[in-house]
Amino acid sequence: MFGVLIVEPQHNTQQDETSLKAHRSSLNLNTFFLAAYSGLLAGRNDWSWFVPPVVDAQQPDGVFKTREAEISAINKEIAEIENDEKTLHLRKELTRCREEERLDVARFKAMMEKSKKIRDLRRMQRNIEPTVAAELIRESQFQKAELRRLQKAHGERVARAEEALRGIEEHIEMLRNRRREMSDELQRWLFSQYRMLNARGEEKDLVDIFHDFRGTLPPAAAGDCCAPKLLQYAYQNHLRPLCMAEFWWGESPQAEIRHHLEYYPSCRSRCLPILTWMMQGLDVDPNPQETTESQPLPIIYEDKDIWVVDKPAGMLSVPGKIKRESVYDILKVRCVDGEEPLVVHRLDMETSGLLVVAKNGVVQRWLQRQFEQRKVEKRYVALVEGNVTECKGIIDLPLRSNPLDRPRQVVDHEKGCEALTRYEVLSRENGITRLALYPVTGRTHQLRVHCAHTDGLAAPIVGDRLYGHPAPRLMLHCQQISFFMTDGKNLHFSSECPF
Repeated sequence: MFGVLIVEPQHNTQQDETSLKAHRSSLNLNTFFLAAYSGLLAGRNDWSWFVPPVVDAQQPDGVFKTREAEISAINKEIAEIENDEKTLHLRKELTRCREEERLDVARFKAMMEKSKKIRDLRRMQRNIEPTVAAELIRESQFQKAELRRLQKAHGERVARAEEALRGIEEHIEMLRNRRREMSDELQRWLFSQYRMLNARGEEKDLVDIFHDFRGTLPPAAAGDCCAPKLLQYAYQNHLRPLCMAEFWWGESPQAEIRHHLEYYPSCRSRCLPILTWMMQGLDVDPNPQETTESQPLPIIYEDKDIWVVDKPAGMLSVPGKIKRESVYDILKVRCVDGEEPLVVHRLDMETSGLLVVAKNGVVQRWLQRQFEQRKVEKRYVALVEGNVTECKGIIDLPLRSNPLDRPRQVVDHEKGCEALTRYEVLSRENGITRLALYPVTGRTHQLRVHCAHTDGLAAPIVGDRLYGHPAPRLMLHCQQISFFMTDGKNLHFSSECPF
């Protein structure tokens, strides 16, 4: 990610003209632009023309690299011990002993179970001799004693194998604990070196910033993104920030969806707490997502158990972190006698269309089970960029959230949850394809990622600011939905597509 910050000199201050000369623009003599990149570029953080890092942790003889080398030495020692012939032999021997114990005990128990069935059949015979009955009891007792002796013998062999390996494992665990402690200590030290300024001239390190914002430690690489680097350099050189933008350069990563030269907001995990601190004292525009503007919410069906509403684009389904009106807020006003809107499923804020809201917990749980069992049928209509060639098909791309940049989702074939979408081309015109989308599963942003990802349709939904390109609205609409009520009645609803 690259970023540019437009700045001007603050009044009654003197700047280091040498350091700023390279960034002076042709707009006017008092306007500059600063440029930055996130993290490292080709393994370096010291490319000329770009602002320097807030903290240079790449110096070979610096504290960070020196301690990092000590941690790497421990990693090497652990690897050498784990790959040593003696360690490998002892671990193999322990595994063999445990497997032999498992197989021998399983075989003996199977024999005992078979013998027990035979004894039970003999005991069911009429007029069984007392001596025979006693013999059957002795046989059962003998087999139980043999099982205990077998388990004890194997247990002793396993214990000896474990004891032979214990010293090595304890030494490895000691090294791992030492490595973890050194890593945590180094990370804390590094974060304490990032002393971030704000527009008031106040200073706070990353540890305090994240503790005050959300009560956690900073994530790895916090402070190395474009925006914090740009603002820090501006404040240090007595420059007033005017406007800033960050954009992606190059090909998209395989898991994420990024577009060359497309603008993106700063990540929430690393940058939100830092920028919240650094922008204190700046006169900034209001967050466009935190509008209090009210929109009408058409209610297309209502009975004693549910509402079915036609949510407009730009309205939240439920109250969120941003200050914006939601379906829940509007329906809450209509509730009587202790009722409360219980949203059964959700639509993204930018998505319009049909949404089902329950009036009681019984109906909510009933409908949610239908979603879990994939009995609810939904049809979306979307406009996507480009000409989708296949007339219909299935997209199968597992998804998971990106913990460092929520709510963005990524494709992950190892740890992702199953996500299936059926699609059908409705029309093509002027490089835009109209699709019908049928989500088989209901993952967050499933339709948006499946359309945009190169392993999906490689055709972002028009207006998708996260996975495509901005437009007045996201061209995604939940057009139809059908489900069964508790009385077995099948309800089907349709909504006219607004685009």
